[in-house]
Amino acid sequence: MNMDEAFAVAAVAAERMADAVRPIVLSYFRGTIPTDVKADRTPVTAADREAEARMREIIEEAFPSHGILGEEHGSIRLDAECVWVLDPIDGTKSFITGKPLFGTLIALVHRGRPVVGVIDMPALAERWVGIEGRTTTINGRATSVRPCPSLDGGWLYATTPEMFMGADAASFERLRLKCRGAIYGADCYAYGLLANGTVDLVCEASTQPYDYCALVPVVRGAGGVISDWRGEPLGLESDGRVLACGDAAAHAAALSALAA
Repeated sequence: MNMDEAFAVAAVAAERMADAVRPIVLSYFRGTIPTDVKADRTPVTAADREAEARMREIIEEAFPSHGILGEEHGSIRLDAECVWVLDPIDGTKSFITGKPLFGTLIALVHRGRPVVGVIDMPALAERWVGIEGRTTTINGRATSVRPCPSLDGGWLYATTPEMFMGADAASFERLRLKCRGAIYGADCYAYGLLANGTVDLVCEASTQPYDYCALVPVVRGAGGVISDWRGEPLGLESDGRVLACGDAAAHAAALSALAA
């Protein structure tokens, strides 16, 4: 089996994980949700833990030599050639307050490079699948970014302005002022909208690998550009600053704004 075939097999497994997680997550949504506060003061729910545990069971059964990095249950075999990166509920604050803009993020990282990514939106029944070298799909249909070479015509998304601390806040403000407008609160959904060609830029900071690895194949497979704030590829060792654009010219201009 060549790598293209291996990535396709992994993508099928990733969708199987997403299928398994949807009913778990939705069984808690807008109901009584047992919630704790982690050491970093972020919330975690019983749904997060149960959903990630189910995904890990599937991985251990299908790919016992692969590594796993999950938000809720830690890491194993991170030195493996292939590592799965899991976020059972990206947007937990949205989830516990009844807003449907939360998603499940599933990525396969091969030798440090994200090659398979799934953004699954359980409450919206929407799913993006990205595989290196293939066109991104939403619910099985091909999708693509739109041209937007100038920042002043671009809609910019970020999860929250509170994620930009210190010098990052000043950098983001420079970028925001150059764009048509900024919108907050979509979490991973913003990257799916970018892949669909209705959003032009997403800029974030203070993120972890399980927040961004799945986004890379989705954005790239739709024709977009995604990197850290220096323009370097994203991987397990990135610093948590993410810039995604539908147009390469906008990406270059955004990098300049962030660095100014």
